[in-house]
Amino acid sequence: MGPVQLLSYPAVKMVGIWTGLPLPSVGKTVAQMVVYLLVDDYLGYWMHRLMHTKWGYEKIHHVHHEFMAPIGYVGPYAHWADELIFGIPPFVGPALVPCHMTTFWLWSVIRHLALMDAHIGFDFPLNPTKFIPFYGGAPHHDYHHRVGGKSKCNFSTVFTFCDYLYGTAEGYKYHKASLTKGRCNS
Repeated sequence: MGPVQLLSYPAVKMVGIWTGLPLPSVGKTVAQMVVYLLVDDYLGYWMHRLMHTKWGYEKIHHVHHEFMAPIGYVGPYAHWADELIFGIPPFVGPALVPCHMTTFWLWSVIRHLALMDAHIGFDFPLNPTKFIPFYGGAPHHDYHHRVGGKSKCNFSTVFTFCDYLYGTAEGYKYHKASLTKGRCNS
């Protein structure tokens, strides 16, 4: 994605992302990050769900699912077309609500960290993301990878509200309930 980001500079300028002084306030940056996360998560959910159709999975997305028990670097491990398709949702927020280049860089880092966290393969007990409402993280997305190509659930990689809203969290809810009762149906 590095070369794509470097080559995207004309598009970044075209949508209104600016450089120079003054730098944006912390409040403005935080507000923009919230918008970017929500837009990215919503569009990313639908793109991911589309990639789990028969054609999308067989032609493109299966590469990403080669790992049924993912580790952090599985997040960006994908077919080149997958990388381009999933590169669209994170760019839509900054295109709708333009920001300063430093905010755009921060957004890029946060998005990549969230992607790695969702694919880390371990639920760290002291992970600060546990304080973010509706954040799915590794437990949520690991279940998606565990099921693999047959997965019709847990398409979100950041928040879980789309999965609950559109009924694609049912298998995961059952899985969590079975773990809570002490039985794991692996």
